[in-house]
Amino acid sequence: MQRGWYLEMIKIKHKIDHKSLTHEQNGLVIVLVIGLISILMVIGISLLSQSTSQYVLTNASATTTNATYTAEAGVEQSVLELNGDSNFSGYPTEQEFFNSENQGRGTYQTTITNASGGSNAKVITSTGRVYQHNSSQKLLSSRTVQVTVVATSSEGYSVMSGPGGLILSGSANIVNSSVYVGGRIELSGAARIGTGIYPLDVNVANKACPSGNNPGSSYPSVCSGTEPIDLAWSTFIFGSVCATGQTSTGPNNNIQPGIGGQGLIAGCTAPDVTQPTYDRQAHIDAVTTSASGNDNVYTCKNWPFTREWPDNLQLTGDVDVKSVCVITLRGDVHITGDLDIGGASTIIVDNALGNTQPTILVDGKITVNGSAQILPNLSGTGPRLISWDSNAPCGSSCTTITGTDLKRTATYETIKVGGAAIVPGVSFQSYWGQATIGGSGVIGSAVGQTVKLNGAGTVTFGTQLSSGADTWTISSYQIKYPSP
Repeated sequence: MQRGWYLEMIKIKHKIDHKSLTHEQNGLVIVLVIGLISILMVIGISLLSQSTSQYVLTNASATTTNATYTAEAGVEQSVLELNGDSNFSGYPTEQEFFNSENQGRGTYQTTITNASGGSNAKVITSTGRVYQHNSSQKLLSSRTVQVTVVATSSEGYSVMSGPGGLILSGSANIVNSSVYVGGRIELSGAARIGTGIYPLDVNVANKACPSGNNPGSSYPSVCSGTEPIDLAWSTFIFGSVCATGQTSTGPNNNIQPGIGGQGLIAGCTAPDVTQPTYDRQAHIDAVTTSASGNDNVYTCKNWPFTREWPDNLQLTGDVDVKSVCVITLRGDVHITGDLDIGGASTIIVDNALGNTQPTILVDGKITVNGSAQILPNLSGTGPRLISWDSNAPCGSSCTTITGTDLKRTATYETIKVGGAAIVPGVSFQSYWGQATIGGSGVIGSAVGQTVKLNGAGTVTFGTQLSSGADTWTISSYQIKYPSP
């Protein structure tokens, strides 16, 4: 009996121990679940915080971008007003640019002042601000943009070609200059000459015959039975057009008068105009200093990156003006090889020259690319760059090229201006070959046997730089930090 009682006591103790163990396990599970929930809550809060931070950053970036765009809109509107009134001084009060729930409220405010040191340029400072929608108090972002604009006008023809003609492709657009073409005009893509508001005088002589690769000694002569202007459907010429032999205004009425122009002048014969001549030999005979084209005295091989080119300097061989080299041009220069201006280099005309235009005569090819600058002095005088190169038998020493040799060299590229080059008031002349102008910006003049524009923007021509001239164009841009 005692043994039975003992066994019963053992069974009861076992049940009690089993229940205790089960409660302990359940307690452990609860602790683990609570811990896991806590971890998940921490992760969730962290993700929510990151998402909120990302949203705030994205929203801040969007408002900053909108503020920059608004400031740029202020610049564009100020340039438009300046072209109508050279005394326009900007918008002293905020002008509303947009106001929506998605973007907020955007305004711009601008000032226009004369650039320091001269009257041929002005500085436009534009501040764009983005406020909360329908609010003028809660400012979300502000950016200030500052640009320099130059005023250009033309005396005579700033775009002038020989028998090789004028070729425009892409969306190239010529403004602010009378145009003379000895041969033919070919427009393709969305190219334009002039605008409806600013029509141009265009003369086309149609002297591009006989055709073919071997036209003979009678080249160039006036073509008969052919029209000198070839217009694609989406191209236009606005202005007064005198083109020998032209009867058609194009497939889409492409030749239009614009405001104040005459359109195509029926039966008009373009005048016979010769290109500007230059005495190459006299230029060379005047040389007083001669050095190698890679001489560190005249080209920037090391720091300091400033050099001077004295009057009547001759550099033999190829000359590279690259990197951040700054050269002050004090007079005429003769280069016997190629001239390559690139990088962030600058050639600037010495103020002491006043209104006297210096000439850089190059026997080889002239290339201006990158973000290079060729700048006028404070009197608004820019240099004249002439390439004498040709593919005729006489090469770069030709004094006369006619007939078949002229036909072949007329499309030989000897000048190329592209990239983001800044060249206001600079005259380029490809004496025997082709001048190719790409990009967009301000150029003094482009003269060549052939002139080709293949950029994607407007090229504003003007050999005269002065305050209050016909067209103001942006020549430099920068965002000012910190913004107010």
